[in-house]
Amino acid sequence: MSGHSKFANIKHKKEKNDAAKGKIFTRLGREIAVAVKEGGPDPNNNSKLKDIVAKAKANNMPNDTIDRSIKKAAGEGNNVNYEFVTYEGYGPSGTAIIVEALTDNKNRTAANVRNAFTKGNGNVGTQGCVSFMFDKKGQIIIDKEECSIDADELMMLALDAGAEDFSEEEDSYEILTNPEEFSIVRETLENKNISMAEAEVTMIPQTWVELTKEDDIKMIQRTFDLLDDDDDVQNYYHNWAE
Repeated sequence: MSGHSKFANIKHKKEKNDAAKGKIFTRLGREIAVAVKEGGPDPNNNSKLKDIVAKAKANNMPNDTIDRSIKKAAGEGNNVNYEFVTYEGYGPSGTAIIVEALTDNKNRTAANVRNAFTKGNGNVGTQGCVSFMFDKKGQIIIDKEECSIDADELMMLALDAGAEDFSEEEDSYEILTNPEEFSIVRETLENKNISMAEAEVTMIPQTWVELTKEDDIKMIQRTFDLLDDDDDVQNYYHNWAE
């Protein structure tokens, strides 16, 4: 989750066992359901759904599973009653954590998220208590090994499409956009058959917190493990410099 090792974490996430992949697919299925309810089942006429389908493909969700999720959501119509909720709080040593959930039972989700913070020696705060420490950005990560064009060409392609920033790491490229420009930049790369390891609108910390105590590291990882296990939790963001 950390920008300091974003690509390494993406690779680790994709190497997880089938049970973990199942949870990722469940979460993506919920996002698809909400997007279909809001804008219809045709990705070409529903940019939010199109972005989620791209995200699902980046997470190795099979095409037939994506299609089934869209058809199921279209058939359910108004029976899809998930809603987005966001929680903010603090982990060990003042680390900032934002949790995004998609739920059909806010009381259950709130209790589970609070439990995850508490067991990790942290606490849930009020809305806005840490979100000001993050910038909402479109973020695209590209594996160098999967990219056939050179860095300069890729940078110009992204910037011309409306990207804000381009950076090169040892094993990957990172492209940042305004949330409003994200879909256009992602589609531009997709149309050039550029494979994206990850493409989503995310929360990027303005500063990072170092954890030096072994107990603090264990505690924050416990919080993250509990959040990972909760099907209601779609994403979480933090400023721990892993």
